[in-house]
Amino acid sequence: MNVTDIRRTRAQLDSGELSLPDLVSGFLSRIAKDNPDVNAFTQLQEEQALDHARHIQEKISAGTAGPLAGTVMGIKEVLCQKGYRATCASKMLASYEAVYNATVVERLLEQDAIIIGRLNMDEFAMGSSNENTIYGPVRNPRDHSRVSGGSSGGSAAAVAAGMCHATLGSDTGGSIRQPASFCGVVGLKPSYGRVSRYGLIAYASSFDSIGPLTTSVYDASVILKAIAGRDPMDATSSKEPVPDYPALLEDVRSDITVGIPREYFSEELDPEIRRQVMQVAEKMEQKGAKLVEIGLPNLKYAVAAYYVLATAEASSNLARFDGIRYGHRADMKAVRAQLKAEEDAMKAKGNHAARDLDSPMIRLYKQSRTEGFGPEVKRRIMLGTYVLSAGYYDAYYGKAQRIRRLIKQDFEQAFSKVNVIISPTSPSTAFELGTKLNDPLQMYLTDIYTISANLAGICGISIPAGNHSSDGMPVGVQFMADAFHETELLNAARLAEMVCTAGTDEKPA
Repeated sequence: MNVTDIRRTRAQLDSGELSLPDLVSGFLSRIAKDNPDVNAFTQLQEEQALDHARHIQEKISAGTAGPLAGTVMGIKEVLCQKGYRATCASKMLASYEAVYNATVVERLLEQDAIIIGRLNMDEFAMGSSNENTIYGPVRNPRDHSRVSGGSSGGSAAAVAAGMCHATLGSDTGGSIRQPASFCGVVGLKPSYGRVSRYGLIAYASSFDSIGPLTTSVYDASVILKAIAGRDPMDATSSKEPVPDYPALLEDVRSDITVGIPREYFSEELDPEIRRQVMQVAEKMEQKGAKLVEIGLPNLKYAVAAYYVLATAEASSNLARFDGIRYGHRADMKAVRAQLKAEEDAMKAKGNHAARDLDSPMIRLYKQSRTEGFGPEVKRRIMLGTYVLSAGYYDAYYGKAQRIRRLIKQDFEQAFSKVNVIISPTSPSTAFELGTKLNDPLQMYLTDIYTISANLAGICGISIPAGNHSSDGMPVGVQFMADAFHETELLNAARLAEMVCTAGTDEKPA
C-alpha cells in the first residue's frame, strides 16, 4: 500500500484495512524523522490533525465522510489558515497570525481533508531555490546538498519525502512546476481565475495561481476539483463550471495533438533534458498522439516582460507592509535616538541642514522595511518601483504589457492547432545549494520555460519524465493547455505518466 496515494488510501480506509489516526501518526513520525534534514515543514499541527483524524474516522465509519476524507495535506505559508502564522517566510510577517481561512483552505476542510502543517517557501514567494527564507533553505529529499526549487520548495519536498499525500503551493512564474520538477513530483498550475486567490498573500496579483503538488496526475485532479470554482470573495475567480476531473481521467484519450515549440528546444537546452522530454513525446506518439512543431515567436521576450510586470505588481502589493499599517515595526526609541545622533553630529560639524533629516515617522517606515524584508524581496521591490516611476513607465511597464499580449496571442494561435504543448519544465535539474544565490540573473533563468504560462493566464503541469538525469536527479516534463482546458492538460499528463511508468514498478493511481 502506497500511503501517499489518495485513492488507494481512501479505499483502505473505507474497507477498514487502515485507520485514519494511525495514518496521520505515520505521517507525523515520518516528519519527525526526515524534516530536520529536509526542512519542509515550518509549523506542525499535531494535536489538531490527530483530533481531526479521529472525528473523520467516525464519519468514514458512518458513511458520511467528504470526498477528501483520508487526504493528509500541507499548506504553503503564503496561504492564510485561521489561528496559524502566515509568515510568507519573512521577518516582516514573522508574528502575523491569520484571522481567517483562505478559500482553498476552507474548501479542503469542508471536504474533510486533514491539514498536518505549514510549509517553507521563498520569502513572499520570490525565489527559485527556497533559499530566501527566515526558516533556512529547504533541501531536496533526493540529495540534501541540492535545492528543492522555489518558491514552493517546501510543498514539493514534503510530497517527495512522503510526509503527506499532497500540498498546496502558489505559482507566479513557475513556483509550483519548477520545484515539482526538481523534486520528482507532480505540480499543477491552474488557469488564472480557475482557483480563488482569496487568502493568498499576494506577490503579483495578475500572475498568482494556487495549485496542488502530488505524487500522481490523478491525485492532482482530485485536489483541483476540490479547490476550483467561483468565489464571491475573489472578483477575478471564474464562473466557468468545474468539470469532474478525476472521472474524466478514467478514460484517457491518446488521439491528441501535441505541439513542440521550436523556441523551447533550441541548441541552448541541455542535450540530456532535451532527449528525455522528446522520449516522452515519442512514447505518446506511439500510443496515438500526433506531434506537431509549432512556433511561439515572442517567447524570447518572456523573461524580461515577466520581471518588469511581476516586480511592478510586487512593489505595489508590498507597499502596505510598512511597519505602521502592517508587518514588522522597527524600535521607535532606537529610531529617534539614531536621528538625534545624526542631528548632533551635523551640528557639531557646523552643518545646519539637520532640518533635511527624515521625520521620525519616515525613518520608522524606512527602518521597518529595511529590517523586515530580505535581499531578494528588496531587489524586486526596487526594480518594480523603478519601472513604474515617472519617465520610465511607458518605456518599461507599458512595453512589457504589450509583449504580454503578444505572447498570449502566440498561445492562442498555437492552441487553434494543438491540444497541448510539451516542453522541459526547467533548463536544468536541481542545482547545489548556494551556487546561484549571488547571481540573480542565472536564478531567474531557471524559470525560463514556466513563466510564459503565467503571462498568458493558461494552465500548466509538470510531471516526472520517468528516468533520472545522469546526476541522479529527476527531470520534469511540462505540458501547457489553453485557459480553462485543464481537462485536456490532465489527460495529456496522465497519458505521459502512463507511458513513463510502463514497464516499471511505479504504478500511479
